[in-house]
Amino acid sequence: MEKAKEMAHIAYNALNEKKGEDIKIIDISQVSVLADYFIIANGSSDNQVRALVDNVEDCLHKAGYQLRQREGYGTGNWVLLDFGDVIVHIFDKENRLFYDLERIWRDGKDVNIETL
Repeated sequence: MEKAKEMAHIAYNALNEKKGEDIKIIDISQVSVLADYFIIANGSSDNQVRALVDNVEDCLHKAGYQLRQREGYGTGNWVLLDFGDVIVHIFDKENRLFYDLERIWRDGKDVNIETL
């Protein structure tokens, strides 16, 4: 779980660095075997979504973490980055509201970056 916490910190900071909006960390370790954390954020445009994705990938790669799978980069409206213990979802505003992952994963625990 410590590895997952470190990855979540790095991803959060990478999103924050590129001005990701409404960044949420959800601890799903007690409700799913998919991962320990979901990180959800949005950008204000397709270009910003891609910049957020690129920065998260770059920062986690530099820290020695491997991307397992990336989906949706071409469209820029919902990109999923699977790093194993941490899954990062980056949306445009419209799709984030539409898919509302926070509601779907409400059984998970919201995590504050300062207490992670």
